[in-house]
Amino acid sequence: MSSDATTTSPTRAQRLDRLPFTREHGRLVIGSGLGWALDAMDVGLISFVMAALAVQWSLTPTELSWIGSIGFVGMALGATLGGLLADRIGRRQVFALTLLLFGVATGAAALAWSVAALLAFRLLIGLGLGAELPVASTLVSEYAPARVRGRVVVALEAFWAVGWLLAALIGYLVVPRGNDGWRWALALGAVPAVYAVVVRRGLPESVRFLELRGRTDEAEAAVRRFESAAGVAPVPSAPPPPTAPSGPGALWAPGSRRRTAALWAVWFGINFAYYGAFIWLPTLLLASGFSLVRSFGYTLLITLAQLPGYAAAAVLVERWGRRPTLVVFLLGSAVGAGLFALADGDTAVLVTGMVLSFTNLGAWGAVYAVTPEVYPTALRATGAGAAAGFGRLASIAAPLCVPPLLDAGGNGLVFGTFAAAFAVAALASSALPEHRGQALEATESARTP
Repeated sequence: MSSDATTTSPTRAQRLDRLPFTREHGRLVIGSGLGWALDAMDVGLISFVMAALAVQWSLTPTELSWIGSIGFVGMALGATLGGLLADRIGRRQVFALTLLLFGVATGAAALAWSVAALLAFRLLIGLGLGAELPVASTLVSEYAPARVRGRVVVALEAFWAVGWLLAALIGYLVVPRGNDGWRWALALGAVPAVYAVVVRRGLPESVRFLELRGRTDEAEAAVRRFESAAGVAPVPSAPPPPTAPSGPGALWAPGSRRRTAALWAVWFGINFAYYGAFIWLPTLLLASGFSLVRSFGYTLLITLAQLPGYAAAAVLVERWGRRPTLVVFLLGSAVGAGLFALADGDTAVLVTGMVLSFTNLGAWGAVYAVTPEVYPTALRATGAGAAAGFGRLASIAAPLCVPPLLDAGGNGLVFGTFAAAFAVAALASSALPEHRGQALEATESARTP
């Protein structure tokens, strides 16, 4: 009888998957999401800072491009290194360290005395920011019940819109108030340094990571914490399924290379189009004849469309699945960018900008939902970080490409190029696996779709 009990006992991961969504899940999403929002606030602020410095420091388009791009150099390095570290020292540890790094660096950037100093601080900010995002989504995905995992990860990603809205509000209300407005705006980015202490103390470590490292007592305590919140009595656990140790080379092993190539292509395309468009948006509106305050106001309204985009994606990733939702939103983004390229007049600019914002951020929600499901536990954070890191190469290139594209063909060529990038990402999405409603352990076999 004891033998039968052993063979039918659930694993700890299965115990987590069977739970309803509890206050502990909510605490994890909010705790991770607030860090995510603060990250987005920092990325969003730089677009407003660029517009202000273009006037105050009389910067050239090339200098502005480097201010927009240098943070993404750090993000590319940070995403790759952060994923590797998260699979070795834990998700929670890396999450807290990255928040601390970019919070302190953002506060220091407010004191920048030259373009070179600002570039140096932006590089450090990018290191912290790049590592945080894939690690946070991995941690949340490993706790969320399988039946709502995609929705929960999209809800986490929706905090990005909250942060960008904060950036738009600060940009609209603070940056134009004087020559030091941009400094006060960046100083607000130091908040994550304080929040990192809260994160480190309050969030649980991944159960799957703890088991992989043989820390079963800690894993059991974490599971019981969530079971207690659900009012579920703990039960004996079966051993977790074996997972072979993996390194970065496993991303290109025969069972993984197709999905890795597809995932990297999606991340590259979505990063190129998103950051190329939104980092430059206030400056492009300013160059089109809008006043500084008005261009910031339009950017704020366009940003508001991100929230319903996330809400739609959160519903559809569980109803349609991750892959079809991602494809539809990326194609919608391509259409939105194409319409923005043709927009003529204030109303057309605002409406087409909101369409682009809605569809693009819905696509971001879907890509973050699918990414942790592509790889097994031992490779999950490494794979997510590597994909994000490769995508950040596009984030570096996109702001640098905008000035020559503007010279060659104006806003039409700029946003037509972004539309093409979205379309390529949509095509690559069709090669990703679909794990809607499945346990994360379904990825352990590294099946091809």
